[in-house]
Amino acid sequence: MGEGRAGPEGRQGRTRRALGAADVVSLARVPLAAAFVVADSAAVRLPVLTLAAASDLLDGWLARRLGPSRVGAALDPITDKLFMVAAFAMLALSGALSLLEILGVLLRDILTPVGYLLTVALKRPVAVPARAGGKIVSTGQSLTLFAWLLESPYLRPMAWATAAMALYALADYGLVAVRRVERNRSGGSS
Repeated sequence: MGEGRAGPEGRQGRTRRALGAADVVSLARVPLAAAFVVADSAAVRLPVLTLAAASDLLDGWLARRLGPSRVGAALDPITDKLFMVAAFAMLALSGALSLLEILGVLLRDILTPVGYLLTVALKRPVAVPARAGGKIVSTGQSLTLFAWLLESPYLRPMAWATAAMALYALADYGLVAVRRVERNRSGGSS
């Protein structure tokens, strides 16, 4: 699906389920996002953030181990972005970082869907699977939130480092997308 897989079959030729165990774990981030928003203290938000970060690791492991579902490739990044937007909205309301710093931390999450929609509008849809740079940004986002909740003096440097990682990830995703479009144009497979 979003990872450019062909056909309805998953790992080892098994037919993909509509919804799998990994998807249930991904969906858990929706109530976790709501819990993060309504929580009124760092003591409550810390375990919520820990569970959300752990669920992000677990859903990927489950998808690799048990095989993907038909919706997993789209559901996972949507629930990731939903949690991060909710959490960083709370950080923004706290005033601990400027709007520019928060936008920098969320840059990858804002621009990758825009890039995908642009390829769809140009009738050349390109889905790029998760890459190391994107995973590093996700880790940086979680660490930035932990720094905020723990009132760490490293909050601002962590936010700026994550924004720099987001720029790298965007460049990496962009290069991969351009190569895939060129390969598709020249008649090769993606």
